[in-house]
Amino acid sequence: MGTMKFKGIYSFLRGFGALGLAAALLTACAYADPNTEYPDTFGKGNKGSHAGGYGNNGSVFGTDGLGLGNDAPPDPAQGNGNGIGVNSFLWRASLDTMSFMPLASADPFGGVIITDWYTPPDTRGERFKVTVYILGRELRADGLRTSVFRQALSDDGAWTDAGVEPQTGADLENAILVRARQLRIAGLE
Repeated sequence: MGTMKFKGIYSFLRGFGALGLAAALLTACAYADPNTEYPDTFGKGNKGSHAGGYGNNGSVFGTDGLGLGNDAPPDPAQGNGNGIGVNSFLWRASLDTMSFMPLASADPFGGVIITDWYTPPDTRGERFKVTVYILGRELRADGLRTSVFRQALSDDGAWTDAGVEPQTGADLENAILVRARQLRIAGLE
């Protein structure tokens, strides 16, 4: 009878320890650097982070219901509709600009777009992957960050990481910002 009691306590403590370990691991993930590695595929690798504030979160149950944050009405000039968690002009412009690449993941609430590998038709020996981070709800130049990854095909047929010109990311951000301004002027969301 005594051994049975200890087995039950041991089992309980082992389960509690596993739960504590899982909580510690999840907490550690919150402090990961989003630019350490390129994302693998949807559901794996780096998901990125949302570096800006979420701003107006709206309400779950309409205007009179349970509020989730600042319940101020959205500002149409900033593209702050309640449909997504980031600036809608930047979001739409990012999707438009990256439309030539296959999309691996898109999170409109966190503001992260991850493309799959893309091989340009004129250069078969290299491929690119892009991650776009929309950092806030305002249409600003510093509200956008891109990470561009490049791999080259080695002699043995394996893809190896290769460097990317720093200007490539800046050029991509500028193209997205130009498209976002065009959308705002046209009044489209």
